[in-house]
Amino acid sequence: MNILFQLFFSFSKIGAFAFGGGYAMLPLIEHEIVINHHWITYNEFIDIIGISQMTPGPIAINASTFVGYKVGGVLGSITGTIGVVTISFILVSVATHYIIKFKESKALKAILMGMRPALIGLIICAFISLAAQSYH
Repeated sequence: MNILFQLFFSFSKIGAFAFGGGYAMLPLIEHEIVINHHWITYNEFIDIIGISQMTPGPIAINASTFVGYKVGGVLGSITGTIGVVTISFILVSVATHYIIKFKESKALKAILMGMRPALIGLIICAFISLAAQSYH
């Protein structure tokens, strides 16, 4: 399979299934690019997180750009970056319409409140995983 298609598909999955911002995305990014595809090592993954803190932009975009460049050069970095934002952009555009339409709905408020503990769990999971590998 073409590496550019793999990059786009992998980062599209990350963008589509990651809610709660960059830190909540870390377990998904780690699983997809380090474990599934072996595009980078775990130490490089930790470096991406460190670099992402020093450079402007979200962690997922910085990771997609770095990994894309490493795997497919400049075209790979562009493909990875477009992949990570495309589905998220579409989902947010559609969701915004319905959130505005149903902003007073008790069901919507309950769903959004229910997502909070899951997001905190994802962030804690990322912290534990990074801490364990950093001191390994």
